Amino acid sequence: MRRPRAIRSGGHLARKDGAIAGYLIKRLLLSIATLWLLSVLIFAGARLLPGNVGRAMLGPFADERAVQVLNHELGTDRPLLTQYASWISGLVTGDLGQSYAYQAPVAPFLQTALLNSGKLALLAFLMVVPLGILGGVLAALYRDRWPDRILSVVGLSATVVPEFVSGIILILIFGVWLRWFPISATPPRDAGFFLQLYHLILPSIPLVLVLFGYIARMARAGMIEALDADYTRTAVLKGLSFPRVIWRHVLRNALLPTISVISTQTVYLIGGLVVIEILFHYQGIGSLIYVAATKKDFPMLQDGIMAIGILFTITTLFADLLYAVLNPRIRFQRQE
Repeated sequence: MRRPRAIRSGGHLARKDGAIAGYLIKRLLLSIATLWLLSVLIFAGARLLPGNVGRAMLGPFADERAVQVLNHELGTDRPLLTQYASWISGLVTGDLGQSYAYQAPVAPFLQTALLNSGKLALLAFLMVVPLGILGGVLAALYRDRWPDRILSVVGLSATVVPEFVSGIILILIFGVWLRWFPISATPPRDAGFFLQLYHLILPSIPLVLVLFGYIARMARAGMIEALDADYTRTAVLKGLSFPRVIWRHVLRNALLPTISVISTQTVYLIGGLVVIEILFHYQGIGSLIYVAATKKDFPMLQDGIMAIGILFTITTLFADLLYAVLNPRIRFQRQE
């Protein structure tokens, strides 16, 4: 006997909810394992840096005994497994430790640096995502014609130019010669919102130039695939207007692959700012990690890189879930 439709529908929803829950659990476990592996690599990489912590703090002419005493006080002469266990247990409980260089808790420095980098990354993100998607859409709509060729050449050319090259050029043109923007990204104390924004415009442009090509090319490829799909031809045959077909049937499916690119590049905006922050004298997470590495400030270095890893993991997980929500064709594997 055939079961009522409502019962079958309820069973289907229950199985689907269970599949989604299983998918989330698997992704969370994989993320935890990835972060643990990252912590091991960070700890090992920090210990491979040349030099001595005590010597770096006391200077090259300090007495060797004083250097050894300082290393003992900091705990850098303890076994590596003991040092790793101490660091990772403190990280899990929220104790980020003391900075060797500043002799102060790491957390306030890290919070300020992440906030500053977040401002710069957010501005670049708000600029590059609409521009990249718009460029990709226009290139697809004018496929193999001059707008497509121009956008493709400009996007690919901007992608291969390093940030320090484009940053120096922008400083010379808009900061020194034209004097339209300040060459320092750090605004004066107690600066208002618009003054802070004004100082961040110039350093955000090199990031936009690097990421524009990736996003535009992915958006173009998705648009072309969606335009050639059967559901697009069906919508046109139904008599729908071309703008409505693009807005309701093409864009939603075309931009799905772009989500993954945007999620990975978003983390780059926070973690890949070392050159930009140093070039524009900006106190963000990139410059903080660079200074910590030069001074062998292990707690600051390890916590800074780990913070970027956590942000990357969260962003990637969110992108996967958003991709699944926007694409109804995705089917999670059923849990046996």
